Amino acid sequence: MPVPRPVVVLWSGGKDSMLALAQTLQDDQLEVVSLVTTVTREYDRISMHGVRSALLEQQARSLGIPLKIVSLRAGCTNDEYEAVMRRALLSFAQKGVLAAVAGDIYLTDVRTYRERLLGSVGMVGLFPLWASDPARLARRFSDSGYKAVISCVDSHVLDCSFAGITFDWDLVTSLPPGADPCGERGEFHTFVFDGPLFQQPVCWVGGEMVLRDERFYYFDLISDPCQTSSGGRKKRR
Repeated sequence: MPVPRPVVVLWSGGKDSMLALAQTLQDDQLEVVSLVTTVTREYDRISMHGVRSALLEQQARSLGIPLKIVSLRAGCTNDEYEAVMRRALLSFAQKGVLAAVAGDIYLTDVRTYRERLLGSVGMVGLFPLWASDPARLARRFSDSGYKAVISCVDSHVLDCSFAGITFDWDLVTSLPPGADPCGERGEFHTFVFDGPLFQQPVCWVGGEMVLRDERFYYFDLISDPCQTSSGGRKKRR
């Protein structure tokens, strides 16, 4: 049998990354050797998603997949971002990992940007969710038994009360007209804490709500070492 091709997954900790990972793991020709996640150094949180790195690390351990954290300066320029990412990706390319999986669905400009960045270090992008219907992806995620919480919302699109809500099909049906069911345009971001690929749930308790840039509401997720509870607010207040 042919040796599986090693790949990394560009990992945000959210539902689209999870769906892309799950689909990649079903391909016998591919072997996931690492998750790659950008973390904002000053906040010690997943960039854009605002989830603490401690929860990210627990998530990776529960999935049983190595994690590569790429540290970014808060407010870094795009040039800085690309330089840091190139170094991280090149470290994999030099070991024979020549492909990276991304959970993008339909934003052509984002895909083109990723492909250009990956190509600069001799890697190619794999997009297992590409051109899928977002509503069907959201339904697949929910029906497959995965559990996620909305960690961040863009208040220009959604009310702040969506932050901290469990992501499921009921939530999708309550989104306002025009909002993407998967938040593909940045309407919201999620953190997956349980599901078929997890050895155990990532347990957390909810903290405070924080507004940044007068636009983005972040629902703080705090690791629960006693594992006494796990889950978001089921309905909006």
